Amino acid sequence: MKKNKNEGNDVEEKVSSAESDDNRSDDRVKVTKSVFQVSREEREKQRQEELRKQEELEKELARREKEKQEAYERRILEEKKELIRLKQGLIEESETIHEEHEEAIKLSFWKKISNFFYHNKWWLGIGLVIVLIFAYLIHSCITKPRPDITVLVIATDASIGTSEGLQRYVESFTPDNNGNGKKLCSLYYIERYKDGYSNYVTGSDTKLVTQLQSADSLIVFAGNEFKAMADTESIFMDLGEIFPDDPEIFGYYFYLKDTPFAERIGIDPELVPDDLYIAIRKPQKLLYSKESEMQEAYDRDVQVFIDIVNDLRGTEQE
Repeated sequence: MKKNKNEGNDVEEKVSSAESDDNRSDDRVKVTKSVFQVSREEREKQRQEELRKQEELEKELARREKEKQEAYERRILEEKKELIRLKQGLIEESETIHEEHEEAIKLSFWKKISNFFYHNKWWLGIGLVIVLIFAYLIHSCITKPRPDITVLVIATDASIGTSEGLQRYVESFTPDNNGNGKKLCSLYYIERYKDGYSNYVTGSDTKLVTQLQSADSLIVFAGNEFKAMADTESIFMDLGEIFPDDPEIFGYYFYLKDTPFAERIGIDPELVPDDLYIAIRKPQKLLYSKESEMQEAYDRDVQVFIDIVNDLRGTEQE
């Protein structure tokens, strides 16, 4: 019995001890919860205080801005009133409106130059381009070769019209007309085709008409193709007028087939057509030239024509 009683007491003590431990644990939980709650409340108070201060600061800034705006509007209003009084002649001088003068900035010489280029760089660039263009055109005009004579070649075979030998042959009889110390003959070759459509498409007709309406080329090498398309007797001089004392030369053409022409220009005689001739245009009023201008060109080129004919005939003009 005693043993059972003792065991019962032990059990009661253990239960009592356990209950005591549980009570202490609840107290600790309550204390912990109380600490967290206090911390949260403190943070909330701080946040509310910061919001209040921020709101007060914004109100203060808005008040100052409003006062500044009102002061500006009052000043503008006063200046307008003063300006009206000045215009009406009620007052001679204003205490609120003052004319402001910008102080002149003094620049050094190099600073002025730099400032000028900076503010006018676009106009200076455009001006430079224009100057370069004019300089190029002037240089081209000065350095462009100026021929002493221009000869028109109308043929179906380029072997004659573009022959350097023909150019040198004509230059051998050409004086230095432009006074540059050199002799230069310019060959203007116009290729002719058997059919009229090809002449139209290639611009041959246009080139030919342009040349015949200017006083640039008076000596002409051509063939029957040119005879068929133009009234050559109204274009060329009668050779009997140029060689009045030579009965062997007459008509408007001097034919080259049975002459040393091929040898003179350095080509195969077989390349010289039977109908190839040399002639010279007569002075007359043209679309692009006055008769006086053509007469001047004729007086300059006719001696070259005479010298070529005489050389091919093996005779000399007295």
